Amino acid sequence: MVTVNVVPGKIPVILIYNINPEWSEEEKKEAVCASEQLGQALKEVGHRTICLPIENVDLENRLSKFDPYEYIVFNWCEILPGIIHSEWMVAEKLEKLGFIFTGADSQKLLLSQDKNRVKEMLRQAGIPTPEWALFTQPTDCRWEKYPAIIKPVNEHCSEGIDADSVVLSPEEAQARIDVILEKYQQPVLMEDFVDGREFHVAVWGNEKLEVLPAVEMDFSYFKNIKERLCSYEAKFIAGSKHYEKIETLVPAPLSKKELNMLNKVCEDAYSVTGCRDYARFDVRLRNGIFYILDVNHNADISLDASMACAAQAAGLSYGEMVSNIVCLAAKRHSVWGKIT
Repeated sequence: MVTVNVVPGKIPVILIYNINPEWSEEEKKEAVCASEQLGQALKEVGHRTICLPIENVDLENRLSKFDPYEYIVFNWCEILPGIIHSEWMVAEKLEKLGFIFTGADSQKLLLSQDKNRVKEMLRQAGIPTPEWALFTQPTDCRWEKYPAIIKPVNEHCSEGIDADSVVLSPEEAQARIDVILEKYQQPVLMEDFVDGREFHVAVWGNEKLEVLPAVEMDFSYFKNIKERLCSYEAKFIAGSKHYEKIETLVPAPLSKKELNMLNKVCEDAYSVTGCRDYARFDVRLRNGIFYILDVNHNADISLDASMACAAQAAGLSYGEMVSNIVCLAAKRHSVWGKIT
């Protein structure tokens, strides 16, 4: 049973989202549309909502006329426009300005950018995650377990992941490592490719955690092992084969025992990696073990994203889902925390 705390007409929200000047007009239009959908959903359940696009690094100026005492900020900024890997800087600026905001704090967002550090935390806590190695320069690839997958260590949203990311031999691995090092100018993460069922699992809460229905990404259409993954195309390129042919199963068909195991590993990962308010975990199942592939502290909550699908399967409207996130953050507020 999913608990929802909605306080219609009470908690005013500033929804901030980034618009990058270098984006195409179509990309800007899509970002505005998704943000307006979220803002409208908040309004429909009673939150007075101001949508505030962030188009440069001067977040302080954009928020200067708003009192942190009166508002909760819904932080939907992926970066400060013009600065790569700066999601954590948005949260840091909000902290310095005194705003209570949704999602992870600045230090946890900084942590989440480094897949290697996240995996180290998971391993130290005994939470299954695929074996891995880190490469910082072109070198002889000393890796013995294939298939493997190669990805840039600091990117999100499957950036840098496509069919060529899955390698079947040392020669393929070395070539891919060289490509990623050259293109992204950052360390390369190479890990055991878990060729099994994949699930996206949303968890929310703070003192008390709740797991939304698991969403399975069904790769049955793809016979080539290199194509059985959620690539960048699968998430963002409408009309691409992966976008069209990966089926989404909600809720995922799992036995009660499997579901309990999956929920437990995600709850443990949520706590160990310092998630706050909400997060999503990418997980694969192989030989009865659920492996955490990725931790998404401020996960995509667009209307068509897996978390919204999971919330709908739990009987929640989009507005109820995003309002619950606001209310979780509001518990940290000196005023609104008294009524949530």
